[in-house]
Amino acid sequence: MNPQSNSPTAKQPAGSPLLVVGSLALDTIETQTSRRAEVLGGAACYASFAASFFAPVRLVGVVGQDFPAAHEDLLRGRKIDLAGLERAPGRTFRWAGRYAADFNQRTTLDTQLNVFETFRPKLPPAYADSELVFLANIDPVLQLEVLNQVRRPRFVACDTMNFWIAGKRPELVRVLARVNMVLLNDEEARQLSGKDNLPAAARVIREMGPAAVVIKRGDAGALFFSQDGAFAAPAFPLERVVDPTGAGDSFAGGCMGWLARTGDLSPDGIRTALVVGTVLASFAVEDFSLDRFRALDAAAIRARCAAFADLVRFAAASF
Repeated sequence: MNPQSNSPTAKQPAGSPLLVVGSLALDTIETQTSRRAEVLGGAACYASFAASFFAPVRLVGVVGQDFPAAHEDLLRGRKIDLAGLERAPGRTFRWAGRYAADFNQRTTLDTQLNVFETFRPKLPPAYADSELVFLANIDPVLQLEVLNQVRRPRFVACDTMNFWIAGKRPELVRVLARVNMVLLNDEEARQLSGKDNLPAAARVIREMGPAAVVIKRGDAGALFFSQDGAFAAPAFPLERVVDPTGAGDSFAGGCMGWLARTGDLSPDGIRTALVVGTVLASFAVEDFSLDRFRALDAAAIRARCAAFADLVRFAAASF
């Protein structure tokens, strides 16, 4: 991996535009030491912001009339195209949650879908030619609607969750038959596949359609499975975690943004993208909401990518 040699500037990202479809939200987050009320959140926000460090982003989602203009300005400041952002009558999607001291357990305190409940993604005509697509964690029915609106994407990745696996499995299976890569956590991989063993679970999921399966394991990193074998990307070790909300979405956005940047969809290219995504996720958890990303630049990303390379470098044992 050599992100240093192919790094864009923050103001002028290069590469193919990445289409991101998902939720925008106002989050209220509680940890053992602090609380933040109605901060910017949502899977599409985290993924789009992370991807914007590497490539142009086209964002499709919905917000209510109460969505602060400052949040739109923040996204536009990252050169994120908001032509696909709908402002509907009503209130913006809201989520509230509380984290345990070790951040490994999260309790949802409140969910208000509001305008997101009736959201139907409508792509602007210019978005239909998007070559790379990330379908964030939304109803698989909506993911299918997006796939029916893009013409000939080169690479599509989707996220999902246990709620859709249990409640809309037939629709989710139809989505999986049309995507190149799926991202889900270890519990969801076991639920979807019916297998306890993760390599076996990945094999079953790949048989449903996606050539690549990424299993997210929180602070244990991520596992990648394809016909070319398996790859493990450890989480970047941090002494201080502030807010893990959006880490998985930042991981996905960083990964897809790098693929859009390079256009390299080979196994090695995807492995590099997964490492870049891991690095972006490590930044996301260092502050609440997208606040760490606000101060992030290409130099800091390059430095942490280099530190990650040093983290996993070793000399092969000889016998």
